[in-house]
Amino acid sequence: MDALTPVAIGLTAVSALGAGLVGGVFFAFSAFVMPGLADAPPKAGLAAMQGVNRAAVRPPLMVALFGTLLVGAAAAVLLAVEGAGHAVWWAVGGAVVYLGAVVGVTIGFHVPRNEALARVGVDDPDAVAIWSRYATEWTRGNHVRAVGGALAAALFGVAALTALL
Repeated sequence: MDALTPVAIGLTAVSALGAGLVGGVFFAFSAFVMPGLADAPPKAGLAAMQGVNRAAVRPPLMVALFGTLLVGAAAAVLLAVEGAGHAVWWAVGGAVVYLGAVVGVTIGFHVPRNEALARVGVDDPDAVAIWSRYATEWTRGNHVRAVGGALAAALFGVAALTALL
């Protein structure tokens, strides 16, 4: 075990925790936040989600979301440089899943919908229909992020354990 191995293993473990944390946040939205907002009067649900979307773009979520991607990529690179065998491929798998299913879906699917929702006034004539469609589509896409975060966490966890063995 050379000097970089503890750092690589540590970064891989942090990636597992970060992916699990982010996946857990998305799970909470899929499991009860969005169903709760969907059960509220439509204008109230729409306004509440607009507030959530504004609050989400702040350091706690942004650091966890994008920091996990950066740390996971760094872990995979360090494991590869060290010749960590199969651990490299588990970490690469975690990074790829996280990039595609969590970050990619967030940027490519959720951000455009959130920006469109931000432009809707609660008293707009089509606000109720927009909110209903948004809540359904957004939640379906969010399931992908929740599962992707959990899967990436498992892959990074296996990478860390494999690197230790």
